[in-house]
Amino acid sequence: MVTLKSAREIETMRRSGKITSRVLTDLMKAAKAGMTTGQLDELAERGIRALGGVPTFKGYHGYPASICASVNDEVVHGIPGDRVLADGDLLSIDIGTTFEGYVSDSAVTVPIGTISNEARRLLEVTQECLMHGIAAMQKGNRLGDIGAAVQNHAEANGFGVVRELVGHGVGTAMHEEPQVPNYGKAGSGIELRPGLVLAIEPMITQGNYKVEILKDGWTVVTADGKLAAHFEHTIAVTEDGPKILTLRGFGEHPEAERYRPKEEAVA
Repeated sequence: MVTLKSAREIETMRRSGKITSRVLTDLMKAAKAGMTTGQLDELAERGIRALGGVPTFKGYHGYPASICASVNDEVVHGIPGDRVLADGDLLSIDIGTTFEGYVSDSAVTVPIGTISNEARRLLEVTQECLMHGIAAMQKGNRLGDIGAAVQNHAEANGFGVVRELVGHGVGTAMHEEPQVPNYGKAGSGIELRPGLVLAIEPMITQGNYKVEILKDGWTVVTADGKLAAHFEHTIAVTEDGPKILTLRGFGEHPEAERYRPKEEAVA
């Protein structure tokens, strides 16, 4: 069942989102060659708890960490550990916070050191895909408008769109209805109404859209071994348009400023 959030609930989710965005910003700055993904996970848990939140991912269906740390051909759900980041890697960091019972969810893919022009273009297009998806979150639009916007931009630039993993509603649980595919037909699906809060998360690949799950039961990789990127925000549909509840102040796409909550735009 799709649940619409009240203004009070969205405000609580925005406060949750500020914890998520602040810690994710710190992780983006900390991620460098020579560091392990496990060290980033430790930083994330300490940061979330210090700010009054609880790491949403830790223990979720048995997941052992506070973040997902996915490198190169790993699309999502990479488990942090002893892996040492190297110059030229792409690192996707996915993070969630529960604050006063409400969840915020966000992800970013960052370059480690110097990356190829092709890899940098993948990052740029994936981030643009996210902003196109957010722009489609206008009241009266349909759910399919989001996926169509993401898919059209990715494929127009020669990239693949993962089918087996999708965005989702978010609220008191990390995964709520509806599911939000990153592909689809414009004008299809449920109507977008104020109070709907979604996690939009394009997962875009250099090759085709096929993926596999590794033996750890979590890590999803591209079937062809090519690079992948992942960006995500938690966004509320409002009377005034989409509002990003996990907006960062570091490494954000320029277009994101259009979707900053009004009370933050003045600051």
